[in-house]
This record gives sequence, C-alpha cells and structure tokens, in this order.
Amino acid sequence: MKEKKNVLQGTLALMVLKTLDVLGPLHGYGIARRIEQISGDLLTVNQGTLYPVLLKLEQEGSITSEWGASENNRKARFYLLTRSGRKQLQAEARNWEQTAVIMRRFFAVKAEDLP
Repeated sequence: MKEKKNVLQGTLALMVLKTLDVLGPLHGYGIARRIEQISGDLLTVNQGTLYPVLLKLEQEGSITSEWGASENNRKARFYLLTRSGRKQLQAEARNWEQTAVIMRRFFAVKAEDLP
C-alpha cells in the first residue's frame, strides 16, 4: 500500500500552472484530481491546500478565473493560465530542473569520492 504525501505549498503552485498549461481551463476539483492522478495517487490535494494557492496565483496574475458549468452541470469556477502565468511556469520549471541536477550530484557522492 502506497503512503500518500501532502503536496508542499511551493510545488503545488507549479503543479497547478503545469496542469492548466496542459489541460486548459479547469475547475479546482479537476485540478486536484489531475495532480493526484499524475502523481500515481502518491499525493493528496485537499481544498484547504489548493484554494489558497489558486487565490494567490490569481492575485499575482498568473491565472484568471470565470464561472461556468461543471461536467455534472453544477456551477463551478474555472481557472485559466495567463500569458504571465506561462512565463512564470517556464521560469519555475528551469529552476526546478537546476535544483534536481544539484540534488542528483549530492546524492551521487560517496565517502570514497571525497579527497
């Protein structure tokens, strides 16, 4: 049985931006489920964690929102990536790639490699 992990606040914003970049306009529940699905159900995204991130991204101008009808015909707020959000996503992705390279180097070091 896999242990589910909570998503870290900073990483959740990046996951939201990437999800909207790939799928286009989506409501909060759909964003949360997609992130969980992509993680192989290793992550849990709850409303208390997601909605503050969506609000912050909207206030920053990275996303915008509009009301619409969900798949089951309920009123829902749909979030869309803005041009500014797309630029932010590209910059954040580069930062994460650099961080991953640095961390791989640290994990690859063995005691016998040290001078």
